[in-house]
Amino acid sequence: TFRFLHVSTDEVFGSLPIGQKIKFSEDTPYDPKSPYSASKAGSDHLVRAWHETYKFPVLITNCSNNYGPYQFPEKLVPVVILSALACKPISVYGTGHNVRDWLHVNDHVAGLFLVLENGQVGDSYNIGAENEYTNLDLVKLICSILDRLKPGAYGSYDSLITFVADRPGHDKRYAIDPTRSREQLGWTPKVALEEGIEQTALWY
Repeated sequence: TFRFLHVSTDEVFGSLPIGQKIKFSEDTPYDPKSPYSASKAGSDHLVRAWHETYKFPVLITNCSNNYGPYQFPEKLVPVVILSALACKPISVYGTGHNVRDWLHVNDHVAGLFLVLENGQVGDSYNIGAENEYTNLDLVKLICSILDRLKPGAYGSYDSLITFVADRPGHDKRYAIDPTRSREQLGWTPKVALEEGIEQTALWY
């Protein structure tokens, strides 16, 4: 009489090479590179085991990086917005060339409802908007939007960008192939990245 929806992440699949077109599918082998992503992979395996052993009615989703209003302020997008507005350094790990696939939270939630209502029990579904940006390019995009929305007296916000030591186990690239969600459930993202970033900046 119920379904159990387990919301996971693309980090469980490990790291993709930069400059190639390969993406994570639901059949990509798990290959987590950090203790955090390993814990997420472990939770996916545990949920699947309950389905296999006890027929627990599970559905699993793996999403790409989320952004939008209300996000916890330690995440990249709010960190950049809040640092810029406070005229504080905008920290970018390493060279900023790590690539992420960005998904607006409203598109993610719409996908979750479709999976919960119409997904096949025991299956997993990738939810990603196919918006691949390097961290540095995303930061520059946010700065350019803030330059237009709330110009700083000292010039462009991108002058605040500061490169810091890369974090341990920093995966090079994530990219989600959402074909199954699109073809089986009719899910498509509605929010373009620049539109979503502007909405998010206005909220903060």
